[in-house]
Amino acid sequence: MQPIWQKEITYLKKVGPKRAEVLAKEAGIRTYLDLLHYYPRKYVDRSQQKRISDITEEGQHVALVGKITRIEVVKTKRGRGRLSATFTDGSGFLELTWFQGVKWLQASLKKGEEIALFGRVSRYGGSFQISHPEIDKLSDDNGKKHVLQIVPFYPSTEKLGRMGLDSRGFRTITHQMLEEAGNLIGENLSQSIMQTNNLISHKAALQFLHYPASFAKLRQAQYRIKFEEFFFFQLLLARRRLKARHQNQAPPFTRIGEYFNTFFEAHMPFSLTDAQKRVLKEIRRDLALPAQMNRLVQGDVGSGKTMVAFMSMLIAKDNGFQAALMAPTAILAEQHYKKISRMAAKVGLKTCILVGGQRKKERKEILEGVASGEFDLVIGTHALIEKTVVFKQLGLVVVDEQHKFGVEQRAKLWQKGSPFPHNLVMTATPIPRTLAMTVYGDVDVSIIDKLPPGRKPIETRVHGESKRLEVLGFIKNQIDQGRQAYVVYPLVEESEKLDLIAVVKGHELLERYFTDYRVGIVHGKMHPDDKEFEMQRFVRNETQILVSTTVIEVGVDVPNSTIMVIENAERFGLSQLHQLRGRVGRGQNKSYCILMAGKKVSADGRKRLKAMRETQDGFKISEIDLELRGPGDFLGTRQSGLPEFHLANIVEDRPILEAAREAAFTLAQEDPNLVAPENAHIRQYLMRYQKAVNLLS
Repeated sequence: MQPIWQKEITYLKKVGPKRAEVLAKEAGIRTYLDLLHYYPRKYVDRSQQKRISDITEEGQHVALVGKITRIEVVKTKRGRGRLSATFTDGSGFLELTWFQGVKWLQASLKKGEEIALFGRVSRYGGSFQISHPEIDKLSDDNGKKHVLQIVPFYPSTEKLGRMGLDSRGFRTITHQMLEEAGNLIGENLSQSIMQTNNLISHKAALQFLHYPASFAKLRQAQYRIKFEEFFFFQLLLARRRLKARHQNQAPPFTRIGEYFNTFFEAHMPFSLTDAQKRVLKEIRRDLALPAQMNRLVQGDVGSGKTMVAFMSMLIAKDNGFQAALMAPTAILAEQHYKKISRMAAKVGLKTCILVGGQRKKERKEILEGVASGEFDLVIGTHALIEKTVVFKQLGLVVVDEQHKFGVEQRAKLWQKGSPFPHNLVMTATPIPRTLAMTVYGDVDVSIIDKLPPGRKPIETRVHGESKRLEVLGFIKNQIDQGRQAYVVYPLVEESEKLDLIAVVKGHELLERYFTDYRVGIVHGKMHPDDKEFEMQRFVRNETQILVSTTVIEVGVDVPNSTIMVIENAERFGLSQLHQLRGRVGRGQNKSYCILMAGKKVSADGRKRLKAMRETQDGFKISEIDLELRGPGDFLGTRQSGLPEFHLANIVEDRPILEAAREAAFTLAQEDPNLVAPENAHIRQYLMRYQKAVNLLS
């Protein structure tokens, strides 16, 4: 990189110390390079020069070139003057009016001087006029960049505007910067990648972004910059993935033996879906390699992820290794334990569970059994990562709802195997394909996109407060038939106290209405043991209605529950609504999700409720959610792992992302250390980029 790009912006002509200070505070612009990457927010086409005689109707924006023949200040009734002028281009006359900046304009405009103007035409007293047109003197070189071309408009603020750094001011300083240093813009991609992807040069792209010669050139420039923003992030992920595969050696599971085959042929409770078979095949292919498998399995609620995990655990056992499954809560671990131990017993395997709060004697026996290899499959919570837990030979780690665990927690579990155990991660939160390619770009992603046959769709209804009695009557009818119901309230940080009051009041109201039934309550402020007690009562049907915050979003499996009522549903994210809906519909009976909407629902809120009514496909819902919220909010801003893309948008620019990803992963495979001479630019740029996004390649 040329040293000029690190030069402080204060030294750029027409900036100076005061402007530099405001640019740094308001726009993060401290160097020439920062200004180079401060892109316009929109472009206005002023390239088509009109004649006054061509103007036939008001409302249109026009660019005109001509001279002022008259200029005067006209006193208004309130005593404040307005500036009035007559403009001609030889084909006709046009009146110009200004109500602000009168003195400055009167002093700067001269009769007979050639100017260009741009503005919106209106009609006054039978003739055309333009109020507050933008004026540029064509005798001034500085003026020519604002007119008779496609004009960029830059993001600005009130403080920047006061320093003369509105869009016009930004055009002036970016033009100055390109005049001074534009020829020193270097390339950061190889010729082969540019040719394969039909990309213009880095220099041309940046120049056209600031001053496009045409809209076709602007589109080429935008494509090029978006491509490289995606490319360098994907290249980091590709290199990180290759490095992990080289360093994280794991035992190859080459044998599909007695445990897997016996269960598959004699004890499988249902036929696997095509999606489950495809994912199992992908897992088997990974497990056969001597490098650690690092695979994420996405699947909607009820898609059969647990069965895929269990079959993978059987492969570990067929190769002489133990397997562990870590879940985020005790109730979810208990649920997995019941399912897996029942299936494992059919092929003679022993399973244990490790959670907090177990009796000393019981825990001691479990720890001894895990260390001796007596237990083949170990299910647990984060209790699994404690130092006292030692495996005889751990070969596979399954992590459920991995976003509930930190990176360090998962790594601690890996360290209990030598060499590294294979890693399988599961999530019931569908992640849009574009996000999976970015956030999980260094992980292999498998998708179970089909539900097992026989799963009944959940009827979703949206009601307002006027329907509350009707909803209560419907819940009562279902409970009279022996069913159970959830009633969920929002809980958000800004109004936590108010929300908690709403949950407690809601519980009291339901207790008064359902006097013949037991109504339980669970929320995040309760002691974990009390929460667990209430949840278990609901699981055993000792409680018929469970009033809750979103603590039940993941993991509670109560097939007898057929109703999910979500209060103030418009306040929930779309993916969260879908997760909550997935808590019902797990048994043989028809299930319902009732979304209770508040009085004032925003446009985005209405879109979310509409999407819930119209589809039950978690992947479609996640795409809509990503569009509505954007990637930072969708993932939880700072944990997303995504860099700040200046121009690229992972929602709107998916085809560019896919092309950039393919180019990056191909390059990482062909030249992992970027030693080929044609990749020298890429290597140099990647070193700087890596520091900027704070990721290890």
